[in-house]
Amino acid sequence: MRKILFSVLLAALLTLACGGGGETAAEAPASTTGEAPQDYFQVDPSTAATVTGKVNFQGEKPKPVRLNLSAEPTCRDFHDGPVFANVIAVNDNDALANAYVYVKSGLEGKSFAPPKDKVVIDQQGCIYVPRIAGIQVGQTLSVLNSDATSHNVHPLPRTNVEWNKSQAAGAGPIEQTFKKPELMIPVKCNLHPWMRAYVNVSDHPFFAVTGADGTFEIAGLPPGDYTLEAVHERLGNQEIQVTVGDGESKAIELTFSN
Repeated sequence: MRKILFSVLLAALLTLACGGGGETAAEAPASTTGEAPQDYFQVDPSTAATVTGKVNFQGEKPKPVRLNLSAEPTCRDFHDGPVFANVIAVNDNDALANAYVYVKSGLEGKSFAPPKDKVVIDQQGCIYVPRIAGIQVGQTLSVLNSDATSHNVHPLPRTNVEWNKSQAAGAGPIEQTFKKPELMIPVKCNLHPWMRAYVNVSDHPFFAVTGADGTFEIAGLPPGDYTLEAVHERLGNQEIQVTVGDGESKAIELTFSN
């Protein structure tokens, strides 16, 4: 009888020690990392402002440089005619394309959730498309390869982490994120030295790249006083101060010279 009672007591003690039955198990902690959830700033749509504008070019228009694709017939045959490196792309109305325009100051103390949509750069005929891209910290960059040849995607950041990945023809996208703001990160292909793109990383979503007509739009801004900066890979940078009120839309112009 004593042996039976001892066995029962021992089993009960072991059950309690191991948390048997689950009735007294502690709830899982709300966070396993110990980090507080990120408190992102939300812009009130009813007061959101917009800055539109145009970036101009003044001076003698540079002649486009013809690219020699003869070393890669697959790249050459993709194009119907000559291919030019339009580093300074100016149209007939002196509008400058491929300038990166962003809010440089005025958003201090605010953090913004990274967009869920991806920023895409494609490789078409051994050319990066687009040449200039903007992305937010934490947003996904997706690099595609539409060519029937292999490429090597190699960004050269100064403050972010450098990476270098091969991408065969028909391979899936290469996807990466950036952790720090940084302007004009060069992206090259080690296999095709004429290939070049630039990625601009901001810690907020208020940026744009000028189109062929030199125009841009930055929407959804909270009302306030801002410094906007336009950056070009070859021509440098220009700044302008702008103030926007509740729901206001304001147009600005910037001019680069060669």
